[in-house]
Amino acid sequence: MKNNRSFSNGFTLLEALIVLVIVGIIASFAYPSYQQFLIKAARSDAMVVLLDAANRQEQYFVDNRIYTNKLSDIGVPNTTDKGYYSITVTVDDNKFEFKATPISGPVLGDTQCSALMINELGQKLSDGSSSSEHCWQQ
Repeated sequence: MKNNRSFSNGFTLLEALIVLVIVGIIASFAYPSYQQFLIKAARSDAMVVLLDAANRQEQYFVDNRIYTNKLSDIGVPNTTDKGYYSITVTVDDNKFEFKATPISGPVLGDTQCSALMINELGQKLSDGSSSSEHCWQQ
């Protein structure tokens, strides 16, 4: 006995639209989380350089009894490894402050933590709309 029904091997338009809506909903939740992850990763890159720079500056002070305003004197690069931040140092009397300012990548439009700083007292500071604790928290 022969069956007269014909079956097609494919998706209907309704099934395709349902899948598209589900993927869109998942992406709308996942993308902002992914962006925040990228920003935190870039910030941690800057934090590593700033903490290392502060340690090197203190060692330079122990050896020379003065802080240096040249990054090259202490072997600190002008930018972070991935090039997301520019590193600068300001020296005034017996005080210093290293500052990491965004120049590219995911942190370029970061208004919460627009710059990260560390000083001779080990204070971890930031510019932007968020608190310094939030910016330096990992």
